[in-house]
Amino acid sequence: MVTTRQGLTGARPGLAGTQAGLSELRGRLLFVLFALLVYRIGTHIPVPGINPDALRNLFEQNQGGILELVNMFGGGALERMSILALGVMPYITSSIVMNLLTMMYPTLQQLRKEGEAGRRKITRYTRYGTLIVALIQGAALTGTLMAQGLAFNPGVAFYVIALITLVSGALFLMWLGEQITERGVGNGISLLIFAGIVSGFPAAVGQSFEAARQGDINIIALLAIGVFAIVIVGFVVFIERGERRITVNYAKRQQGRRVYQAQSSALPLKVNMAGVIPAIFASSLLLAPASMATWFGQSPSMSWLQEVALVLSPGQPLYIMLFAAGIIFFSFFYTAIVFDPKDMADNLKRQGAYVPGIRPGAQTARHIDDVITRLTLFGGLYVTLVCLLPEFMVVAFDITFQLGGTALLIVVVVAMDFMTQVQAHLMSSQYAKLMEKSNLQNYGRRR
Repeated sequence: MVTTRQGLTGARPGLAGTQAGLSELRGRLLFVLFALLVYRIGTHIPVPGINPDALRNLFEQNQGGILELVNMFGGGALERMSILALGVMPYITSSIVMNLLTMMYPTLQQLRKEGEAGRRKITRYTRYGTLIVALIQGAALTGTLMAQGLAFNPGVAFYVIALITLVSGALFLMWLGEQITERGVGNGISLLIFAGIVSGFPAAVGQSFEAARQGDINIIALLAIGVFAIVIVGFVVFIERGERRITVNYAKRQQGRRVYQAQSSALPLKVNMAGVIPAIFASSLLLAPASMATWFGQSPSMSWLQEVALVLSPGQPLYIMLFAAGIIFFSFFYTAIVFDPKDMADNLKRQGAYVPGIRPGAQTARHIDDVITRLTLFGGLYVTLVCLLPEFMVVAFDITFQLGGTALLIVVVVAMDFMTQVQAHLMSSQYAKLMEKSNLQNYGRRR
């Protein structure tokens, strides 16, 4: 009878722990929803002093160009010239530069190895870099607004107000993304990009069907592209779930009088270890110079920049080649940052584990590095294919950019990562419930 009461008493904390875990997950999800709502509201607040009619005419003249692609990543913020018009591009650009500098300078490499303290310092440097990039891009965009006659009263007052507004909006998005990462679920910056792209999907689908109804687009071609998009989504899910498992054996060991038999397990490596980061980084690096050329090229003395913007427009051969090269480069670059074969080999050696047929230590590190290199090459080619193949169909059938391959890849991968982290939170709460139900704390007491 006493044991039964103890069992019942042990079950109550399990239920309380599960409810606490679900309550925490609910709070995190609500925070993500609230943050995305704030982001969407911010994209509709215009910069003071902007002429909306002139802005609308500018985007109609540049329809299908680089401005539309930049506008897609910002969720329409650039088209409305909102306070968040710069989007997360300054932060992404600063992150790319910071990661490159970390690989080049041993001092920054040492900071990365110092744990939480080093990570905070690198984050601070990234924030400073975001401020510098935002100032440069904000100054260029504000100058373009004045040169194009998009301001009601162009002058020093408008320039200062617009510049401060745009830079503040970029820094606010950086802060909001960090808050989502810490207090919510998933990567904050990726979720902001996801929300911006998804917000344009309904309008893009509606425009496509309206164009098909008016006869501008063949309805059969439109349906074929829809089916192709579904196939691409399935292919992305299949590859992202794929793993390459390296067999690892653990030697027989003895602790005290107990002898533990040799065991075998597997070291899982994702097929696409870099995820969607290469596509985002490559797009950001191409959009930045193209956008600057578009903005600065409005001046008569800088008209040659318009040709640069035209060459770097989506669908152009140079854009395709640079985009593909950027994806391959950032696939290897990001994988090298987050995964070190030497550290993995050293950890296996300390645990008494080895890869069958491979000596522990340096040979194991080389073997793992060879496997990662092949996986990264395949992952980079896969991301390039997914990003560019739909782009060719989009250009061929004259469909809006929101249905492009880069947007599709980002949406699917970010959604999968978000659901994976939600499931991880659910599993942790269920695990806590299971451990408390087993009443292990009272086991020794009952004996």
